[in-house]
Amino acid sequence: MKPKIWLSSPHMGGNEQKYIHEAFKENWIAPLGPNVSGLEEDISKYLRQDGKENIEVAALSSGTTALHLALILLGVKGGDEVLCQSMTFAASANPIAYLGATPVFVDSEEDTLNLSPKFLKDAIRDRISKGKKPKAIIAVHLYGMPYKVDEIHEIAAHYEIPVIEDSAEALGSSYKGIKCGTLGEISILSFNGNKIITTSGGGALVTKDENLKKKAVFLATQARDEAPHYQHSQIGYNYRMSNICAGIGRGQMEVLDQRVQARREMNTFYRKIFNDFEVATVHNEPDNDYFCNHWLTVVSFKDHSANYSAEGLRRHMEKENIESRPLWKPMHMQPVFSDAPYYGGTTAERLFQNGLCLPSGSNLSEEDKERILKSIQQYFK
Repeated sequence: MKPKIWLSSPHMGGNEQKYIHEAFKENWIAPLGPNVSGLEEDISKYLRQDGKENIEVAALSSGTTALHLALILLGVKGGDEVLCQSMTFAASANPIAYLGATPVFVDSEEDTLNLSPKFLKDAIRDRISKGKKPKAIIAVHLYGMPYKVDEIHEIAAHYEIPVIEDSAEALGSSYKGIKCGTLGEISILSFNGNKIITTSGGGALVTKDENLKKKAVFLATQARDEAPHYQHSQIGYNYRMSNICAGIGRGQMEVLDQRVQARREMNTFYRKIFNDFEVATVHNEPDNDYFCNHWLTVVSFKDHSANYSAEGLRRHMEKENIESRPLWKPMHMQPVFSDAPYYGGTTAERLFQNGLCLPSGSNLSEEDKERILKSIQQYFK
């Protein structure tokens, strides 16, 4: 059996161990310490546009915890409704349910695969007509591709609904030169093991409001009040990132731009391959306003293709020990959310049926690429 080619595996830069060794040497084996504050500053510096803009970062145990805290900070409570992109990973929607709120799912549009401005507007108008104005919008940069920022935020501003920017997959992407992770009222990042950089498991909440960051850290450290003893006036959570994980993140931040470049090169690699096959196309930026990190490269098969399909290619590559993966199954199609409202058509469903995520890791070798190329060519033959 040939070695496994993974969809997106961790890629260390080399300096991660330096930060981890420092943590051991100084005995900072806790959810606080110099690596945590250092990582927060590293991310803040990376996301600032002019070096002066105020970007506040709270390093947390996952992107999911960041979303949970973002909803709490925006006042979402049981019985409320939150608009959420349907085509996304479950972690975008689950925190809504944690709070006893109801997710209202919205279809995608073809250009970015993300939240449809048209159906978002339809959903808001209909929920308001029913006396249930949504408390927030969760908009996702799917696979690193920015959503239609101007259109989505214009609608959100008109109806005075805050946007939580789910940038879990989009660190290193940008829209009109503005980095993803800074576009929402509150933004979240993920550093899970398969993301563009990793802390083994972790995430961050990003905001331009220092007070919101302080509140997030307060809630993430069990909401302990100022007192010599342990006193709590509200429910808190154990959501802070450990100093060890943050050390990995500090080393990863040093190579982030290299990782983005490598992923973009993988997208170019696939576009050249699929130029020869009319039945499928590789997803790319709609225009120059978008800069995608191409965390994962997506190929979509045409509806009328009788002989070739996303699932057919996935199975073929699997026999070659090459991992690929269907696109996210839309949330409104998931059994756990079968009763949730949904607004839209069948775009997300078609993307799910016809799309495939291809191996996109920044550590794929020339030998790996040659195996991938031959596997795809053999399938179409």
